[in-house]
Amino acid sequence: MNAGPPFLLGGKEIGPRHPVSENIIVQFVGFQAKPLAREYTFTVRERETEPREYVIAINNTAFNSRRVRYQDAPDVCSHKLHRELAAAENHPPKSHFNLSDAELDEYSASHTHKPLKYPYAPKPDPEA
Repeated sequence: MNAGPPFLLGGKEIGPRHPVSENIIVQFVGFQAKPLAREYTFTVRERETEPREYVIAINNTAFNSRRVRYQDAPDVCSHKLHRELAAAENHPPKSHFNLSDAELDEYSASHTHKPLKYPYAPKPDPEA
């Protein structure tokens, strides 16, 4: 199975991430803040079928403990949804998923930026 076509995230086209059908579009719709979790909603569209809605929940403690940033949450959820779609040939039996601690750790490890090392550090100003 080859990598899928670009998908939509917030109306913006993003490159393929996981192997999914070439006839699928995943679009981020929005989120709802609930007492225990934030729920991120996505619509999945395929040719000749009705759009399906999926919800991925991230526990509020993950945000409070800084395991995930608010601005990264749609991308984290998109990765989760693409894995679920790929594992179930684009038709997962469930439409609601919870993001696990292990999945948050996996995302963090794969998206941690290494600090830049400057081989030639600026010299201090002698007149300062």
